Amino acid sequence: MKYKKLNYLVFFIYLISSSGSYSIERPDIKNLIIHNEKKKIEKAEFFNSKNKKVNLNDYKSNIVIINFWATWCAPCKEEMPHLNQLKSKSKFKDIEIIPINIADEELKKSKEFFEKLNINNLEIFYGSSLELAKEFKLRGIPTTIIIDKEGYEFARIIGFIDFENKSFLDWLSKHL
Repeated sequence: MKYKKLNYLVFFIYLISSSGSYSIERPDIKNLIIHNEKKKIEKAEFFNSKNKKVNLNDYKSNIVIINFWATWCAPCKEEMPHLNQLKSKSKFKDIEIIPINIADEELKKSKEFFEKLNINNLEIFYGSSLELAKEFKLRGIPTTIIIDKEGYEFARIIGFIDFENKSFLDWLSKHL
C-alpha cells in the first residue's frame, strides 16, 4: 500500500512538471487568439488602390496578415507604422500584409492617412464593411487576421498590437 501511494505521488509530480511542454507556444500578448482549430476563409473579396477586385485566394502559398482599420480609429493610427515596419524586415518579406480600410471612406482619405503616417511599404486596400465584417466575424477595429499558406485563419489579434514586439516577431517567425 505504501508503494502504491508513492507511485501515485511520483506520477502526479511528473504530470505537474511536464505539463508546460505540451502547451501551445504563444507570445505574451493578451489580445492574440490562437485557434485550436483553423478556420477556412471561404470568400473574401476587396479592392486594391487601383480599384481592382482582389480575392484572398490570390495570396495562397504565403502567410497573410490582414489588418482591418479605419482613418478615424486612434488605435489603428498608432498601429499602422508598426505594421509598415514589419513589412520592411527582410525576415518577413514573403508575408503578404493586407491593410483593409473598412470604413466605407473615399480612397483619397486612405491615401492621405498613409501619407501623413509615412506608410510606404504597404498598399491600400478597401472593402465593404458589412460584407467583410460578416465574413471575418469582426467585432471591432483594429482587428488582425493571420492566415496560413493553405488559406486557413490560425490566429487573430483583437485591438492594438505592436507588430515590432520581439515576442510577437519570434512567434510569427516560427510560422514562416
